[in-house]
Amino acid sequence: MSERPRSPERFPMWTPHRWYILFWVLLGLCPVALAGAGDPGAKRLWAVGLPVLLGLSYLVVRVFPGNRVLRPSAFPAVLTVGLVALAYVRDGGASLYVASLPHFWFAARAPYPSIMRSGVAAAGTVLGGVASQGWSPNLLTGNTTATLIAYAVSVPVGLSVHRYIEQNGARVRALDSELAGARERLADADLRRGAAEERERLAREIHDTLAQGFASIVVLAEAARSGLANDPDTSERQLLSIERTARENLAEARVLVGSAPQSGLVTGSPARVLRRTLDRFAQDTGINVEAELPDVECDQRTRIALLRCTQESLANIRKHADAGTVGVVLTRVADGVELEITDDGRGFVVDEARGFGLDGMRRRLAELGGELTVTSSVGDGTRILAMIPVDGAAEAAGADVADVHDYRRESAT
Repeated sequence: MSERPRSPERFPMWTPHRWYILFWVLLGLCPVALAGAGDPGAKRLWAVGLPVLLGLSYLVVRVFPGNRVLRPSAFPAVLTVGLVALAYVRDGGASLYVASLPHFWFAARAPYPSIMRSGVAAAGTVLGGVASQGWSPNLLTGNTTATLIAYAVSVPVGLSVHRYIEQNGARVRALDSELAGARERLADADLRRGAAEERERLAREIHDTLAQGFASIVVLAEAARSGLANDPDTSERQLLSIERTARENLAEARVLVGSAPQSGLVTGSPARVLRRTLDRFAQDTGINVEAELPDVECDQRTRIALLRCTQESLANIRKHADAGTVGVVLTRVADGVELEITDDGRGFVVDEARGFGLDGMRRRLAELGGELTVTSSVGDGTRILAMIPVDGAAEAAGADVADVHDYRRESAT
């Protein structure tokens, strides 16, 4: 299998590999070429041309790694031929061999091919000198000895460096595996958290809409059934209220399953929306309602939150308070909107309150940056205060949406 070419971008600027190439050119090729410039005749041409050709060959490999003439895996062979030729042309091939040793390790992915290639280059350098000068005991010193010593030293050094790189690579792979596992666990946790938040949101919406509507239907149905014989007119009004509540529940259910736009449920200003809800409450329960509802414009989410808080408070008053009068005040304050709902019912101990309603209201308001304050004591009634911050942009958007809904409603009538 052929070795995959390495892209020049594999080694960023000023990495150890780049520093080595600078060292190889300046302290390996250039000294040999300069030394050969003083040789006579054809010997000078070979002594200068061979280092230049080696440098150009490496440049071609790095700049054009996919060329068909000289591939990166073939450069050690070209380098070996050049070392042998230089050792044959002139004495001094050992210095270039020493400077070129890292090339044999860079070009191979395993240590043993590097050992073999550098060993062949060392033997070729020695034999090139022997072929040029002939055998003599003097060859056992100088360039031959330097070449053999360099090769002997390069083997353990190269193996140590390769082992160090492999260990680092193993650690990197282990860290990558741990990071991938952590990412998967984080994604699973985000998925579970998102599912839990969605379940909580649906539970809150169902409690604030469908559950309250069904509770109202049950109460009205019981009252209508008991009054059919003695007060048919009241029973008829209660049946009409049951029908209206059932239709609203159907619309809410369609919103929850995503088959209808949520924006169509709460139209107009908060004052108009709350007024319709309070009128229905007073009609169904007979409880006196005193309301101060000025025109306060806000965005759709704020209108929905105000409506849900009002519906939940009225449902609690109907079920638990036994109140005679309910007060509702909507106020535009400097940094938002306040909704105050009071009753003169039996009250309760706030710290002992259990149930989904109050907690759901707190969470809904918290999503908008608001807060809920509940004040009550046994026998003294209850006060609910909801505060929602409203900025100018949201208020303007709410006014525009309200105007559009009002225009459509007026056009339809």
